[in-house]
Amino acid sequence: MSTIKSSDEHLTLNADGSSKDIKFQANGVEKASISSTGVMTATSFAGSGSSLTGLVSTTADNSWTGSQRGTTVTDNDGSFDMDGGNNFKCTPSGNFTLTFTNIANGQSGFILLVNSGGHTVSAHANSKVDANLLATVSTAGTYLISYFSDGTNAYLTNSAIYA
Repeated sequence: MSTIKSSDEHLTLNADGSSKDIKFQANGVEKASISSTGVMTATSFAGSGSSLTGLVSTTADNSWTGSQRGTTVTDNDGSFDMDGGNNFKCTPSGNFTLTFTNIANGQSGFILLVNSGGHTVSAHANSKVDANLLATVSTAGTYLISYFSDGTNAYLTNSAIYA
């Protein structure tokens, strides 16, 4: 049986039983919950977080002591979803157009292009390349393409062919 108990110092909500959550509702709609393992979820949080511990501010400069990296996303059709990650590997099976979707302002990363078939590469209107990039990476070989996004376009540079 779940209980609510109050005293001069505390309000205690107790969800008795295995895997029972505490639910917070407004007008019959759940707004937050605390799971039986102590994880709190909510539709939104307000405040600066200054009274929360164990969190990192995303609006301040931070130093990291552990590695921070993403997983390489395999995408062989030449259309790179920036929501999927920063770094991509592309091994096309035919001609393709370098395209970016969900373009995020300030995002940058790399594409490892393994164009072993020498497939023709073209650029979507939002993929800004120099005069030589497309001809270079359309030649059979492996290339590292770097990109930077301003929120509208992705600006690309490429390596020479890797042996």
